[in-house]
Amino acid sequence: MSIQDIVDFSQVNTAAERYRPAEEKILKGSPDQTVHNHYNSPCGQMSAGTWEGEVGKWKVNYSEHEYCEIVQGVSVLRDADGNAKTLRAGDRFVIPAGFTGTWEVLETCRKIYVVFEEKA
Repeated sequence: MSIQDIVDFSQVNTAAERYRPAEEKILKGSPDQTVHNHYNSPCGQMSAGTWEGEVGKWKVNYSEHEYCEIVQGVSVLRDADGNAKTLRAGDRFVIPAGFTGTWEVLETCRKIYVVFEEKA
C-alpha cells in the first residue's frame, strides 16, 4: 500500500447511485436518495462515502454499524419505542447494528458515512 491508495473524498469521482427505500418502508414524502460509495474494503465488511436524502420518512433496520457525520440539513432518527434524536449539520454519531425505527428527513440532508458489517 502506498499514498496513492488513500481515498480522498474531495478528489475521487465516484458515480452517483440514486434510489429510494422500498415502497413498503416509506411512511411519508418522496425520500429519494443518492449515495457516492467512495470506498469498499477488500474483505467487503467496510464501506465509506457520502449520502444525500430528500424530505420524507421511512422505516430502518440496521444490520451494520454506521458512523455518520451530518454536513447539511436536518433529520430525525426515532427508535422502535418512538424516542427521537434530531440530527443537524455538525452532529457525529454511531448507529449500532440491530437498531430499528425510522429516519425522517425534514430538510434535504447530506452525511458522510462509514459502515462496518460484521461477519455472521
